[in-house]
Amino acid sequence: MEKMHFSTVINAPKEKVWKTMLDKDTYEKWTEIFGPGSTYDGDWSEGSKILFLAPDEAGKMSGMVSRIKENRPYEYISMESIGMVQDGKEDTSSQEAKEWAGALENYTFKETDGKTEVLVDVDINEEFTEMFQDMWPKALQKLKELAEK
Repeated sequence: MEKMHFSTVINAPKEKVWKTMLDKDTYEKWTEIFGPGSTYDGDWSEGSKILFLAPDEAGKMSGMVSRIKENRPYEYISMESIGMVQDGKEDTSSQEAKEWAGALENYTFKETDGKTEVLVDVDINEEFTEMFQDMWPKALQKLKELAEK
């Protein structure tokens, strides 16, 4: 696993940025960059399970099974991968699922003078590094556009 870091400054208070990032309707808009139809099933409360999903080539929902490791509203949220969703089924025991187990995705929100810096730290399997180096900046730009409306 490789840890990747991304950030952007958004001209909006951290409460608005937080809600834009995590509320389902706007989440689905900024995460569209990662895959058409991106969504989640679950909630953001600490300790809860959440599925991050998008339709695969066959139209079945696939993605990641995670749990919310930590949630400090408007400041920090951490998700830990515990498996995968393939063909609409949760998988936490295959070799592929185990390769992602323990991977973290963390968002930190720092507000200064009404502007919010969003810091993203993600663990990525090396084979996906180039793809995410391209996608994350675009996704954060979309988040910025949504939150600044």
